Amino acid sequence: MQRLWAGLIMPALMLAIPTVAGNRPSKADESEKAANGPARPATASSAIETELRQLREEMEAQRSMLDKQQARIEALEAELRLTRRGADSPAAGAKEGLGTAAPQASQDQIVQRVANVEKEIEGTKKSFEERLKKIGPFSFSGEFRLRNEPFFGGPTDQSQARNRFRFKLRVDGDARLNDEISGGFSLTTGDLNNPISTNQTANQFYTRKPFDLDRAFINYTPHFLEPLTLTGGKFAYPWYRTELAWDNDLNPEGLAQTLAWNRESARGLKRFALVGFELPFAEVAGVALQKKSIVQSVVYGGQLQTEWHWTDWLKFSAYAGFYNWHNPDPVALAVETANAASPELGLLKLNSNGTENSTITTTGSFTATGQTVITDAQFASKFGIFDTIARLDIKTRAERWPLMILGNYAQNTRACANVGNIRPAPANTPTETFSQSTNAPCDPRQRRGYWLEARLGRTQEKGDWDFSYTRIFVEREAVLGVFNYSEMRQGTNVTQHRVEMFYQAYRNIQLGFTGLFGRPLVTASSPAPAENILKRLQFDVTYKF
Repeated sequence: MQRLWAGLIMPALMLAIPTVAGNRPSKADESEKAANGPARPATASSAIETELRQLREEMEAQRSMLDKQQARIEALEAELRLTRRGADSPAAGAKEGLGTAAPQASQDQIVQRVANVEKEIEGTKKSFEERLKKIGPFSFSGEFRLRNEPFFGGPTDQSQARNRFRFKLRVDGDARLNDEISGGFSLTTGDLNNPISTNQTANQFYTRKPFDLDRAFINYTPHFLEPLTLTGGKFAYPWYRTELAWDNDLNPEGLAQTLAWNRESARGLKRFALVGFELPFAEVAGVALQKKSIVQSVVYGGQLQTEWHWTDWLKFSAYAGFYNWHNPDPVALAVETANAASPELGLLKLNSNGTENSTITTTGSFTATGQTVITDAQFASKFGIFDTIARLDIKTRAERWPLMILGNYAQNTRACANVGNIRPAPANTPTETFSQSTNAPCDPRQRRGYWLEARLGRTQEKGDWDFSYTRIFVEREAVLGVFNYSEMRQGTNVTQHRVEMFYQAYRNIQLGFTGLFGRPLVTASSPAPAENILKRLQFDVTYKF
């Protein structure tokens, strides 16, 4: 393996970097630039070329060092073979006056020396790989995942049964510009109109796949108030959550503020933080005759965070948050039909978990053709979600087997509060008639969600295992079921079980299995017979770089 790395990967990188650094313009290019006017200063380009040249020199030194280390290993292995040969011949050992204990001790020493050299090589490679990932202020990372995903069961008509192949690629670039300002970006695969999945399904006739901006953000941590961090753009969640209310693949947009105090040397309360955020997600033009100003839809929220270390082996974390969805109705309409507030300038329906929340839809039907068009949609609920999380982290005697237990409870404090604001259907005309329908009656008692998760193990080093079980129960109005866990049977009105198993095959390669078993809830407002459990299996191979 060491020879493979030194003999193949290193020369390939050495060839690639001179090509980038030496990509000088041709005379024709220079003539064209002269005709177009004076060239801009090349300070940034020169700096990058200098850094690439330094990397090439480091690669040459690194390859030389690896060759020497490999030679040391070969010499030690040869010495070990000779020692073992002597240990296998008692007569030879007696002739030298060594007996059998001395050869065995010598073997152990050589084996240990070989292990030390291999560890030294691994450390050198890891350090150099980290160096390669940095260009200027940016450091790069990412992952590539392959997934096979069969579905069984579900509705009696087998409409959910399938077996699909999916893949995912993500590239992250993070930069620290100075002591106060940092930022970054992410590029990833996935459907443009689906905010809660970065998976790309192999179902589009081999066409090229979207690879678009998933994050772009700046953090500001002022020296005069170090506990404060201000974040703007499209960023990762600054608050702690499970996928009961927010899917892992969603990156919100807007502003966030974090005030955090850490007490590293103290027992008891280790960390206390306050997080606030303002996340606009839609704009809709007004329709009143005297008021046509654009109406903004925004999530306003905040979270209180605490972390407690009671002993060296036990950590307890508690979080309490509130999410206020101001004017969420454009979400209901965007899921039903493309409109001005929909993705890609109104050309695409919002694709996610669907609308299992109680929704009232207005449909227009043209008399001459019978064609129907969705003209309006509203949620029966408003969404003011109180979200609490408690987590225990326990260090066991085996370092590779930590235990985590987590519970999440969410409640919509405004379930069915929008019923009185439902707009009536327009008056019928000679050419078009209108009607309203709902997918389910709104029940204000159906407003709670539960998430209970237990996890044993980790995935940090080669040979690590991670096992988990999660029980999920989400009533119809508990959360806004368009932006939560995308792998569930549906966003709300669902009961779900999840089992996971991950194995760290190599430092950068992980094998995974996830089993999801769920069906819609049977309640007083939906007394239909229970649907068969939909069984969704995921087999993953993930490479992280």
